[in-house]
Amino acid sequence: MHTSHALVIEPDAQRAQTVRSVLEFLGFTPVWTDASTPPAPERDFNWRCVYIGQVTDEALLDKALAPLGKQRAQLGALVAADAPLAVHAAGLGFARIDHVNYPLRHDRLTQIIRQQQALLTEHEMAPDDRFVGASGPMNQVKALIGQVAPFDSSVLVLGESGSGKELIARTIHESSPRRDKPFVAINCGAIPAELLESELFGHEKGAFTGAIATRKGRFELAEGGTLFLDEIGDMSLPMQVKLLRVLQERTFERVGSNKSQACNVRIIAATHRNLERAIEQGHFREDLFYRLNVFPLEMPPLRQRTDDLPSLVAEFNQRLSRRGLGPVNITESAMKALQAYRWPGNVRELCNLVERLAILFPSTPVRAADLPMQYRGETVPPEPEPSATTLLQMMHAPAPATMPSSASEANLLPEDGIDLKDHLADIEVGLIRQALDASGGVVARAAKLLRVQRTTLVEKLRKYGLQPSMQG
Repeated sequence: MHTSHALVIEPDAQRAQTVRSVLEFLGFTPVWTDASTPPAPERDFNWRCVYIGQVTDEALLDKALAPLGKQRAQLGALVAADAPLAVHAAGLGFARIDHVNYPLRHDRLTQIIRQQQALLTEHEMAPDDRFVGASGPMNQVKALIGQVAPFDSSVLVLGESGSGKELIARTIHESSPRRDKPFVAINCGAIPAELLESELFGHEKGAFTGAIATRKGRFELAEGGTLFLDEIGDMSLPMQVKLLRVLQERTFERVGSNKSQACNVRIIAATHRNLERAIEQGHFREDLFYRLNVFPLEMPPLRQRTDDLPSLVAEFNQRLSRRGLGPVNITESAMKALQAYRWPGNVRELCNLVERLAILFPSTPVRAADLPMQYRGETVPPEPEPSATTLLQMMHAPAPATMPSSASEANLLPEDGIDLKDHLADIEVGLIRQALDASGGVVARAAKLLRVQRTTLVEKLRKYGLQPSMQG
């Protein structure tokens, strides 16, 4: 099992403990430094994540980051939004930077880290291996990528959140003649408006409070390569004007400088918003839209390509195995339930679900009844179920010497076979529910009806995800 290390740079011990707790929950091994003493450089760390907090000295921050070495360009960084050196951190060459607010929201931090790890894994894969699935919509996306990749045309990637828009951008870059140059991504919606100009164009020393050194912006860092402007629809109107000028003239100035610099970058933008509607509402510039929308490419939502679910689950199993987690074995009934789900969170939601199931069911098949409630769908019994009393009598009654023909016909094995484990589990769940109904939800009484110990019934309730309001 390979240990995944996370570097936490935070002088505030209480904040550091909060971040470390989240990282440990996600399977990382946090390595904490207060920035005064960096981790031993001779250690062979497998860095996968970086958190930068309340560091006030640039030299100390640079020293604390030294153990990352060349891995920094392939890592995402979490930077506290109120960090004194947030702007400085933007110029340190990380593949991706996300700002987080303190006090931390556990669910938000977890979501960001999972997104970063998914992108990191995708970055390590060959371009041809990234797009999993052979459904019609995905084959169309692959064909369009192959057509546009060789050219420098601007691309506007559309699609819902979590559908994989950055994956398209990276694949276009790595299938293009610019593949040997940098791919630099920036989330326009995650960076405060007052910092975005410096993030994009860089700044000179003394340009504003806290600018104690000259820093390169994303345009400079991406020189010769590709600049990915994620969530372009969230960019402020004043910033849109400045970006449009750069795209038209192919020059820019650092904040605090009047010296123009030429730039040679390919622009790929992405958004989950309807930009044409935003134009009508006055939230997005029409001229910038047409400058970006040279080659529109839409990533289909997962609900439109559910035939790819088995392939996606297999791919996520491989990624989890690299982190030391066992594969998820999803039964046919569970897969059918997942294919009927609407997937509002798209592939990102599926990835998180597979990881969750890998933790909950490390060595047992996952049935439809094991899925979280929202993924199970509506299950309609083939016929009305008999009462709990009748079923218990049937269970304990001696088997008849001969079986009536009608019963024999009712119990014939279907031509396409049956999942016996799922079938028996469904029967067990039905009996448990009826016993609970008959006992008014009192677990102890339901256990007596089922002739099992109360602790046994409680374990089965947990196993099947049954959480009725009950007593006893």
